[in-house]
Amino acid sequence: MNTPYEFKDAGKGIVYVKPVHVADLPEALKAEAGELELIYAVHDAEGHQLALVADRKLAFVLARQHDYAPVNVH
Repeated sequence: MNTPYEFKDAGKGIVYVKPVHVADLPEALKAEAGELELIYAVHDAEGHQLALVADRKLAFVLARQHDYAPVNVH
């Protein structure tokens, strides 16, 4: 198989969901997190943060509602 493939479009439509410890957030965001110790960040393929949400399930639902395919970051 020797078919050329344009990798510039690879990863479009995919977002990455990763856990974030609230203790690692800036002070302003810590206050908004309330008593949570762990929240989830949603990032695009270039690594830009799109959202912070309270739990993993919500992160996946949010991504799918915006026509993205969410995947876990380990």
